[in-house]
Amino acid sequence: MSLIAKLAGSVGAPEPAIRLLLTIIAGYPIAAIYRLVIMHQASKPIHHLFFALCGSFLCVFNYGFNTYHSLIAIWVTYLLMRLLQKSPKHLVAVNFVFHMSYLLIGYFFTESNDYDILWTMPHCVLVLRMIGFGFDVADGQKGKESLSKDQQETALVDLPSLLELTAFAYFPCAFLVGPQFPYSRYRRFVDGEFRQCTGFVQTGVKRMLVGILYLAIRQAGSMVMPESYFLTDDYRNQSFIVRLIYLGIMGKLTLYKYISCWLLTEGALMCLGFTYAGMNDKGEADWFGCSNVKLILLETGNTMGHYVQSFNVNTNHWVAQYIYKRLKFLNNRTISYAAALGFLAVWHGFHSGYYMSFLIEYMIVSTEKQIETVYEKDVLPQYGHILNASVPFKCLKFAALKSYNIIYMGWCLTPFVFLSYSRWISVMSAVNYFGFVYMAIWFLIYKIYQFQKRSAMKSNNVLQVQDSKNSENEKKDS
Repeated sequence: MSLIAKLAGSVGAPEPAIRLLLTIIAGYPIAAIYRLVIMHQASKPIHHLFFALCGSFLCVFNYGFNTYHSLIAIWVTYLLMRLLQKSPKHLVAVNFVFHMSYLLIGYFFTESNDYDILWTMPHCVLVLRMIGFGFDVADGQKGKESLSKDQQETALVDLPSLLELTAFAYFPCAFLVGPQFPYSRYRRFVDGEFRQCTGFVQTGVKRMLVGILYLAIRQAGSMVMPESYFLTDDYRNQSFIVRLIYLGIMGKLTLYKYISCWLLTEGALMCLGFTYAGMNDKGEADWFGCSNVKLILLETGNTMGHYVQSFNVNTNHWVAQYIYKRLKFLNNRTISYAAALGFLAVWHGFHSGYYMSFLIEYMIVSTEKQIETVYEKDVLPQYGHILNASVPFKCLKFAALKSYNIIYMGWCLTPFVFLSYSRWISVMSAVNYFGFVYMAIWFLIYKIYQFQKRSAMKSNNVLQVQDSKNSENEKKDS
């Protein structure tokens, strides 16, 4: 047995997971070596070579021979960039189709009923990076007046070499689990734009410590309540309220699995001095430019919308910039939003659980907007002066929203966690499909509400017409 296999066996974790964790942690010594040795080298190729070698070595450490998949993606992207540079539309289309097709073929041959740590995991991160790179190269060939503000910031006029593209793709602190960032940020970092700012090491260490805390909570929680527990009769035999609470805890622990990896990665990027985002209101350097999670909003939020805003932030930003906003020509935000969620589902793989999770997210976000509209337009104008002054109502509202927030997130993540239809439908049936039931009840209430509103508006219009006619008749009589 290898040393890594022995370590995995001693802690009771899969070997690929241990390799992943060690690779993320390796970002910290890499950051130290870069800051102490490489950063002061005047030759830019040395910087690119350092990142390319470190990242490719870590990729081989995790996936061995399967590293060739990422190399093919990088080389093909470079070739397409050179061949189709003067044809932006063809570059975007061919680059997009190639990378998504390659990823989906990889899923087809490797997917199982579990969430496996295979070469497809970092490859899905690389696919977004290469697709976004293709868009940026295409934008660089257009006039500035035709680009949005975001597109102007990321457009590439001067094309990188193959070494530079490889370093960007294999950037050691981010190629495994993200975060996403455009090539323009990497170029600015290597050019030294962020070096005059301070505070990145302290911020990075704090982020690392928080990541360790979330990882510890996740590991302790999964030992007490493993995901397999929700497929057992023991879970089904619990009371309905207990089943809902457990489902909410499972959702939280699932989020913490991703959050802990992102926090540890962000800490390494911060220690590298890569995450500069300008100066904050206090006149201090902001080092949260690549943060993938907004912890305060995530932990204090009470709606699905808050989760969307605070979780996997950079991926959501990528989808917004390169998918959602590029569909502006459809002139329909609902269709664009649905298309963006559909892309995310396909990007994750073929499991039905991915598609169901994003469908549920879409339904919940839509339902929340409807409830918010009714509350603000009809409830608050009539009863706001009473509700806003009532402390018991505020406490009850907070408790209700927080409970809904935690439990419904567990419901939404159930298909995402259990992936195959037979497993996630089993867990949903164990809680009596409550999420669908509640949304169906609200759907009926909302339709009745809309009908009554339209009827009231028609009645008011009829009364107004009658009043105007009566006033005209009175004028004639007079």
